[in-house]
Amino acid sequence: MSDADDLAEISERMALVLTDLSMQRMTARVMSAFFFTEEPALTSRDLCDRLNASAGAVSMAIKTLTTLDLLERVPVPGSRRDHYRLRDDPWAMMSSAEPAAFGSLIKLADEGLERADADSEVARRLRDMRDFYEFLLQEIPRVIERWHEVKESRGR
Repeated sequence: MSDADDLAEISERMALVLTDLSMQRMTARVMSAFFFTEEPALTSRDLCDRLNASAGAVSMAIKTLTTLDLLERVPVPGSRRDHYRLRDDPWAMMSSAEPAAFGSLIKLADEGLERADADSEVARRLRDMRDFYEFLLQEIPRVIERWHEVKESRGR
């Protein structure tokens, strides 16, 4: 097996992990393809060819990734096709996008706690969930800030 084949297999395994983390399968494959390319930008057609996927599936994945601000459309002189590239530091961007969902879960826990018997198992689980997500909301910004410091110290 060649190095290129090895990298393609690792790319597909990465997509499976992203799928396990709740990303749609084709969206995960497209994102992973951007990590494992040396090209400065890729078109939808490039991705269809690399992933042996339909134009519609790739288009929806690109739309999702651009909406999440993980991909950006870039100009390529002389080309009439849309070209995309992975934004810098997508992992930190993905992690910092989660707090909106955390806030919704905290609100739902509070609503449930207003209605549940205070000594019930339901209330205990809701308090644990709320407290956990409140903790994450406090910690995630610090972790991302620290990551940027570490990344900068490494000269990236």
